[in-house]
Amino acid sequence: MKRSRGFTLIETMIAMTIIALLAALAYPGYQGFVVKARRTEAQAVLLDLMQKQERYYTQHNRYLAFSADQGGPEQERFKWWSGGSAKSSAYELRGKPCAGQAIARCIVIEAIPGTDRVDATFRDGECQTLTLDSAGEHTASGSATGCWP
Repeated sequence: MKRSRGFTLIETMIAMTIIALLAALAYPGYQGFVVKARRTEAQAVLLDLMQKQERYYTQHNRYLAFSADQGGPEQERFKWWSGGSAKSSAYELRGKPCAGQAIARCIVIEAIPGTDRVDATFRDGECQTLTLDSAGEHTASGSATGCWP
């Protein structure tokens, strides 16, 4: 009697079940890695924008507010998204005066995750909005600690 070579249906189903189980276990870890990578990208952009704001301050003796809503040659110096393009970015960036102070003396830059102007599907439930002000204080509106290195 000749036996055919190959996999039986039961062997194939067991292998597929094992693959599905491993994928289900690995996916949440992968998602966490993606959120942390995009958060790190936003932190780097915030630091870069603050350096540009400090340069602007030394030249004009004031900071400059910026957002996606503001246009003009001055505001175009500061991009309002965190990634390579607006639609593929995870965070929308805004520069505004510090609470209770004039923009000429203090600026706070915010990185807001998943707005309508950037990737609206992105969420950062742990840290939420990241901020950096001209005094060097960095904060996050979420409940997690360790949002900034």
